Amino acid sequence: MDGAAVDGAAVDGAATGGAVDPQLLIARAYLSRVSEPACIPVWDLVRRCGPVAAAAAIRDGAVDRDVAAATQARRDSVDPIADLEAAERYGIELVVPESERWPHFAFAALERTGLARAARYRDGDRTHSESGELMPPLALWARGGLDLASLGVRSAGIVGSRAATAYGEHVTAELGYGLATRDVTVVSGGAYGIDAAAHRAALAAGGPTVLVSAGGLDRPYPPGNAALFERVAESGLLLSESPPGCAPQRRRFLTRNRLIAALSTGTVVVEAAARSGAMNTAKHCVGLGRPLMAVPGPVTSPMSSGCHTLLGRDVAPAILVSTSDDVLGVVGGIGEGARPVPDNDPKLAAGDLRVDLDQLDSTARRVFEGLLVRRFARPDEIAARSGVSPLEVIRALPTLDLAGLIETSDAGYRVAARRRPG
Repeated sequence: MDGAAVDGAAVDGAATGGAVDPQLLIARAYLSRVSEPACIPVWDLVRRCGPVAAAAAIRDGAVDRDVAAATQARRDSVDPIADLEAAERYGIELVVPESERWPHFAFAALERTGLARAARYRDGDRTHSESGELMPPLALWARGGLDLASLGVRSAGIVGSRAATAYGEHVTAELGYGLATRDVTVVSGGAYGIDAAAHRAALAAGGPTVLVSAGGLDRPYPPGNAALFERVAESGLLLSESPPGCAPQRRRFLTRNRLIAALSTGTVVVEAAARSGAMNTAKHCVGLGRPLMAVPGPVTSPMSSGCHTLLGRDVAPAILVSTSDDVLGVVGGIGEGARPVPDNDPKLAAGDLRVDLDQLDSTARRVFEGLLVRRFARPDEIAARSGVSPLEVIRALPTLDLAGLIETSDAGYRVAARRRPG
């Protein structure tokens, strides 16, 4: 593209993550503005031809009908050098898939869904989802020093209603703070309500947080959260698919939400109305095969109706969570978030029967219920009392014995003396 020689300083200032060809950076900057985010035909053209050739073809109008329709309104007016210069002025960097800073791990699922969607598109499926297509971004505009490449390994998306209730903000604060203190990156969208509460909680804990904006990073939206954007930029990371100057239009919020889901190991919906942006993020989370969690709320609150829908649905229900330990059990390492019974727990000291029975399978519990308290009984009698076969009784008895729940003699089996009711 002709602009390559205009201002090498602006290009160098926008490059990150190691040396990247200036022509490639300019092409990616052009592509990030010439069409809307998650545009299937443009993404497919770039994948097949490469960014430099794709950008040149779009500028020359040498593209097929679908790409032309998606780009013709802007193809002659886009000035990628001006965008890169504006980015440099605001401390914004252009991160591209060819750089070391690109989050390849986090976007692996997006790459998979993007390839599958592009194949269906080429096969004739020209529909376009109003809630946003699960396509990878062509580039990202970033501000902040947090390591972008490592996202998706240990991160939690926390999303919810802009009109959050006091309950929702309280739960969000506890979740965000608790996760951030355990080195989990909190990802959200910077909106009023739940999003802002999540970012503030992570910042208060001195932990990492990522804010994914629907517009250019030089135009914080909502304006009332401009100070929050600055705080996130200082210690975390601001991200956007849109170059500087882009307005946060409604459609861009919906496509932005797929990035929150993709950059998160799992996503928590704290509060959400039945139709809301948070429910849109939840849909993207499920589409990417990522764990989806939801916080239950008062049944009388419209702001929790979406969460209850996610928890109660038959297909891909959300995981119920209420604390940061619950979330850590999903997005953390093996064993994290578990709540072990303390050694001085009175139930453990007394050999609480419910605790031991909870460790058994359903058949062993039924066999135990068929035991007599005082008199010894033979396996066939236990089978008749419990409603399971004699063979299943014989198989379950060693498990009950190892758990210390039964006593044995030549006469048969009965409940262990220390487990009998007083």
